[in-house]
Amino acid sequence: MTASRWQPDPKLDLVLDRNIDVPPELVWEAWTKPAHLKKWLTPLPWITTDCEVDLRPGGIFRFTIRSPEGKEFPRTCCYLEVVPGTRLVWTDALLPGYRPAENPFFTALITFEARGAGTHYTATAIHRDEAGRKRHEEMGFFEGWGKCLDQLVALVKTM
Repeated sequence: MTASRWQPDPKLDLVLDRNIDVPPELVWEAWTKPAHLKKWLTPLPWITTDCEVDLRPGGIFRFTIRSPEGKEFPRTCCYLEVVPGTRLVWTDALLPGYRPAENPFFTALITFEARGAGTHYTATAIHRDEAGRKRHEEMGFFEGWGKCLDQLVALVKTM
């Protein structure tokens, strides 16, 4: 899935695109270290209670989020592409080792590009159909993923 051949489809994909004032190498670190991910991956007051990363194609990206009411939602995903410092692609359509998963929801494409002292950050949620895209948007994609990015930036500024 190279950027030159793939473009988001507004009927199927949701895109959060922002310039942030932290360097891409620290954004990468925040995205790839479980101890960091647990601090920002879920929009407060939700929290991430557990996280595992095997940063390689076919490797696991697993995390559990907890609602303010205490209900837990575990997610197990598979990395499809890992380009150090630049790009992560992971999906819940596959389990580690590229094994098919039940009830896939989306594939994430996260890119980091240096812009001066900061980063051009793009997070794309790729959906199988329009209903999945609509459901994700109605769940609060833009607000939630935007808040998570704000949390990531705040964390990176303390690293």
